[in-house]
Formats: sequence, structure tokens, C-alpha cells
Amino acid sequence: MKIEQVKISKIKPYEKNPRQNDNAVEIVARSIKEFGFKVPVILDKKGEIVAGHTRVKAAKKMGMEEVPAIYAKDLNEKQIKAFRIMDNKTNEYSTWDEELLVEEFKFLKKAGFDLELTGFTKEEVDTELKLNEVENVNLFDERYKVIALMPPESIRLKEREGFFCDNIKDYNKIKRYFKEGQKLDVQRILELIK
Repeated sequence: MKIEQVKISKIKPYEKNPRQNDNAVEIVARSIKEFGFKVPVILDKKGEIVAGHTRVKAAKKMGMEEVPAIYAKDLNEKQIKAFRIMDNKTNEYSTWDEELLVEEFKFLKKAGFDLELTGFTKEEVDTELKLNEVENVNLFDERYKVIALMPPESIRLKEREGFFCDNIKDYNKIKRYFKEGQKLDVQRILELIK
């Protein structure tokens, strides 16, 4: 696999690209500025983008004239179309280990690193760090039959049942899965924290 420096003027965006990426351009540009252009763009034989539309837009925004690229000459047209979709879809299957993520944030914060360069907003980082400070969360409020995710989300139960969430991982699983005030059954919550 050969990485080449290719002029942006010779790179063609794929006009039917189904992935909308304009909101990511600014953070990718900041990332390139901080870390360098570490992930090459993938092009087909004609110089059309297979993967890397956001990186090319970010490079243009920064005034770069060339980007590192790989020509996927071994892929046929069907494979290229499928690869484009797969490349964008696969990240949706990944999840975060909240405890390890917070450890990384804490290290970077202590080192004085700009945490927004991780791709997370300041608010998201603050939320992760704040949630990690919670040690024991009483999820059941007998008076209102409410599972209370403090602060400030809450989950309403259809039936009366109480249990205690004693670790941040369970807390985060529930918090991320349900919207505030959403009605649900107890069984679904218990499945989440098995």
C-alpha cells in the first residue's frame, strides 16, 4: 500500500456521498492542526473520494494544497460503493467504556491538554467527569415510584419496584439509553444493568 501526496485540486468529492459531514469539518481541521494529517484519504482510480470527505474539506479550509492519499486500485465499482457506506457505518457499532474514557480525560486534563481536541465538546467532557464523581445513586424514590438519575434525569416506572445502583457504569448505561421522563418497565432497566 503506497501513500502519495495528492493535490487537492485533483481530488473529486463523491457527489452521491450519503454521509453529511459539514458539522465535523471544524473539529477535524483542529485535529489536523494539532496532530498532523495522520489518516490518508482513500481514492478510486479516477481520484474520486472513497473515504475521507471530511478530511479533504478540513484540509481545504486550512489552505492545504496536498493531502496524503491511497489509491484503492484493487477495488471494483461495487466494492467502492459498499466500502464508502461501511466506512461511515461501522463507527456506530462502537461504544465507550465510560470508566476508561473518564480516566483518559482526567489524564489529559491534568496535563493541561485541550480536551475539545478529542472531538468531545466541553459540556460533554464536563458531564462525563461529573458523572464519574457519583459513587452511589439511589434509583428508587418510593414516594413517587420514580427511578431518579441524579442530576437531573428521571425514569418513571409503571410498577413499584426498587433497587440500588451502586456503580457509575450502570448509572451511565441507564442514563444514556432512556430519555428524561420516558415511561418503561422495570424489566428493561434490569436487563441493561445485568
